[in-house]
Amino acid sequence: MTTSRSTYHHGDLRQAILAAALDVIAAEGPGALSLRDLARRAGVSHAAPAHHFKDRTGLLTAIATQGYGLLAEALADAPDLRERGVRYVRFAVAHPAHFQVMFQPDLHRADDPELLAAKERAATELRAGVTALPAGTDAPRDTGVAAWSLAHGFATLLLTRNLDAPLGGRDPGEAFRGLTGLLGSAQLGDGAGE
Repeated sequence: MTTSRSTYHHGDLRQAILAAALDVIAAEGPGALSLRDLARRAGVSHAAPAHHFKDRTGLLTAIATQGYGLLAEALADAPDLRERGVRYVRFAVAHPAHFQVMFQPDLHRADDPELLAAKERAATELRAGVTALPAGTDAPRDTGVAAWSLAHGFATLLLTRNLDAPLGGRDPGEAFRGLTGLLGSAQLGDGAGE
């Protein structure tokens, strides 16, 4: 799709550069990003992206910020911890480039106020699934870490295509839901094998 330069005078250059960056990351990874290449793709001068993002790290910070905001929206109002995990996996599938950047803190500015606010919104939504567990659940923080690890690990394996054969074409969200059902029904620590 070719876009004229005059379009960008209406404020959509920032979004055009973000979209082009997400395409590059999805296809080639964050290491392939270049502001000069993104400017060429957007049909603007090589200095134009720097006006919006300052530098490559600024662009990746904007992508991470956007990703955490999208994740918070995806998790909002999930009825329980399992469904938050399913939504986490579906978010990763729908936004693989965001997902790659969000969890590599060396790529973005960790002290950026907008990033910190977006991360906190997402963390609040993740924690809401744990705080909704029945009273008496031991170690809610550990439960939260375990749930996040499971969802994040599953999503990462999925995006790196390591689950293609095991899933056999099944919907990833449904496969994750089934997996958590299996783990939830397991009787761990019941003395078996002692």
